[in-house]
Amino acid sequence: MAAAEAPGRARSSTAVYPQTHGVHVRTGKEDVIAAGGLLWREDGRRLQVLVIHRPRYDDWSWPKGKLDQGESLPECAVREISEEVGVRARLGIPLPSIHYRVNAGEKAVYYWAVEAGDRSPRPDGSEVDRAVWMTPDEARAALTNPDDVAPLDYLEAAHAAGRLRTSPLLVARHAKAKPRSKWTRPEGDRPLAPSGFRQAEALAGLLQCWRPERVASSPWTRCTQTMQPYIKRAAPKVKLVDAFTERAATENPDRTALKFAKLLTAKRIAVYCGHRPVMPVVLGVLRRAAEGDAALSLPDSDPYLRPAALIVAHVSAARPGRVVAFEVHEPFDD
Repeated sequence: MAAAEAPGRARSSTAVYPQTHGVHVRTGKEDVIAAGGLLWREDGRRLQVLVIHRPRYDDWSWPKGKLDQGESLPECAVREISEEVGVRARLGIPLPSIHYRVNAGEKAVYYWAVEAGDRSPRPDGSEVDRAVWMTPDEARAALTNPDDVAPLDYLEAAHAAGRLRTSPLLVARHAKAKPRSKWTRPEGDRPLAPSGFRQAEALAGLLQCWRPERVASSPWTRCTQTMQPYIKRAAPKVKLVDAFTERAATENPDRTALKFAKLLTAKRIAVYCGHRPVMPVVLGVLRRAAEGDAALSLPDSDPYLRPAALIVAHVSAARPGRVVAFEVHEPFDD
């Protein structure tokens, strides 16, 4: 976390609509943009959250900090949590953002829930000198900024409703490919454009925020090339699925839907990579799996996702196969 407030530029930033249990990630006009997380655990059945003390400001807050240049909000949240309290975070459901005035202008802080499990926080000793597990009521009394209560309230309500513990399923559209009109060879061999390779690298960094253990991809070249940077970084199990190709989804969409639906109940966290024409089938499965009005945040018109964009479906641990929240992350563009 930087020492002074300064304008940040997000590669993707988040507007949170708690009533829909979902977010669509777009860049805002705030002067200062930051991200962080509310770490939580259960002591028996009692919910606890991690509140930190920052000696420079003599305040009690959540782990958070400003974006580095070119960084996405999820990557910022994960980095700041690691730097401030020594926990490698896997992001859970998105929480309400907060907005307030600072010397540099309007500041927005975007939060995610992060299950800590049995991991012990280790304050960095400089920016954070204390990290204390508290009940939600204790945290409300301790927090210095009253605005910090909003994500806590949402987290506590999600815990009470059984929506807090989740497992992510990630859905990516392949990165920018060479134009169809300029490609005369088999469609399955059409590769990424130069900008698509850069998008694939950026997507690999974003995927690290959820650390999928399995890649389930169309075997066509533009999809496998999109996943290659993440595969090199994380060495996940890779499965190429013929049913996820454009041709297969056109000929037998029910089979494609069935194959994708299995990812919702898979034991391993997965990232799916596919094509724009297959997205109506994939989104149909996600809508049928959505609880409440979570599906309202899903795209509903062509092209559904831009190249290298990402949907994060938060699948309930208590109700396997049911999705309690979605995030839509816009792609990196040069």
